[in-house]
Amino acid sequence: MHKARLRARNLSGLFILLAALSSGEVSPAIAGQQQTDEAARQRIADVIRPTGDFTKPEKFELRPAGAATVFKPVNRDIFSHSSANMSFERELTFKVGNGIFKKLWVSSPSSTTASDGLGPLFNARSCQRCHLKDGRGHPPEPGEVAESMFLRLSVPPRTDAEKQLLAERRVAVIPEPTYGGQLQNFAIQGIEAEGEMTIAYTPLPVTLADGTVVTLRKPDYGVANLKYGPMHPDVMLSPRVAPPMLGLGLLEAIPEEAILANADPDDRDGDGVSGRPNRVWSDETEAVTLGRFGWKAGQPSVAQQSAGAFAGDIGISTPLYPAPYGDCMPALADCRAAPHGGADDTDTVEAPAEMFDQVIFYSRNLGVPARRTIDDPQVLEGKRLFYESGCIACHTPKFVTRRDSLGPEQSFQLIWPYTDLLLHDMGEELADGRPEGVATGREWRTPPLWGIGHTKDVSGHTYLLHDGRARNLLEAILWHGGEGEAAKQQVVEMSTAERKALIAFLNSL
Repeated sequence: MHKARLRARNLSGLFILLAALSSGEVSPAIAGQQQTDEAARQRIADVIRPTGDFTKPEKFELRPAGAATVFKPVNRDIFSHSSANMSFERELTFKVGNGIFKKLWVSSPSSTTASDGLGPLFNARSCQRCHLKDGRGHPPEPGEVAESMFLRLSVPPRTDAEKQLLAERRVAVIPEPTYGGQLQNFAIQGIEAEGEMTIAYTPLPVTLADGTVVTLRKPDYGVANLKYGPMHPDVMLSPRVAPPMLGLGLLEAIPEEAILANADPDDRDGDGVSGRPNRVWSDETEAVTLGRFGWKAGQPSVAQQSAGAFAGDIGISTPLYPAPYGDCMPALADCRAAPHGGADDTDTVEAPAEMFDQVIFYSRNLGVPARRTIDDPQVLEGKRLFYESGCIACHTPKFVTRRDSLGPEQSFQLIWPYTDLLLHDMGEELADGRPEGVATGREWRTPPLWGIGHTKDVSGHTYLLHDGRARNLLEAILWHGGEGEAAKQQVVEMSTAERKALIAFLNSL
């Protein structure tokens, strides 16, 4: 095992080097120049240019995460392995981070002081409860309590100060004044949970060109059993399922200029697809920066996304967000006064820096599994249909990561995430009506598609989209509107065989 990891690490920068060399007669010395060099930029552009040859797989397509790609047996743990190019010495940090990711937090005071501080309000007792096996959450089944899905809450700005905070990007939303940024359906002893999310589905039949009728389910969301009075009359609700964790560090390592190069906010090329970046406040750098993570690209980094989840989902303080009461608003005095796991007379937080950093290391290094059946004729035909239907206008196939990434595992890799990390108007049917930062109520970040064919293997279901309304890949496609409408119509008009080929390609990712 140690030899295999050492070999993978030595290959870490080799895949993109070979890819660059394969595009022309280029010496290794020139190929190793800095990315800022114009010639190197051109070679990278040649490597990531979408293919037009669907008769065979592309070079290195088997490895969607470059040298970090995981080659392991396909089972429920396929998303839970470390980057394949990780050194043996760094593996210990990954395993410790995994233990913290899985650990169940308890309320304070407790004899287990390294694990206390839960809540007072919370949606889950551990990171793993939302991201089970590091996979995708799901809407609650009838009679089931929601744990990997919750409602985001916000209200329009009511004061000049709130308007200024939004304009300066210091905040992305204004929380609901009593219930905060999300509805918590659990609480510690002595504190009442805030309430419950309700979902009602309406059937929505769609007839495809070959006569197949697909019945979508249109959700309607609400709240029930509110324990702290009514919500603000202008409250905006947005359901969110926990996204899969794989490849986050690689997405963080994509150069900002490479993401912005795909933005076309004014649709100057006339293809009906715009794409624009979300601009959000970074609490790490104290500056406005590019949003990459979350369903609306509302978070700039893995660390900030994780700290927000610790605070909002579990009620655990971190160095980035040291308040010990999580999402308890000032209106909930008892909640804010409840016992916590920090130390009042020091700067100690419930998840101290070392613990927090280990979770971030784990989250950045969850590996992406190798592609399957890439040379299968049906998969290659499905790839052609995916590309030629215009799906890659948003689901950008390839990027090359920065040389100076936060970890050597993510540095200078040719990756295939099938996302542009930009915001797109997806139409009224998918709209949540809730702005977040620059994102409007109709815009969503393009989700990565790598690993999507393993959803059932890992999570035991195939629910997709931001609220799990789609029960399979075809339903997810049929919900596309707005900038995705033209591509969706291409799928609607496909023959049965073509549609099966398209799904086969997606399942191979």
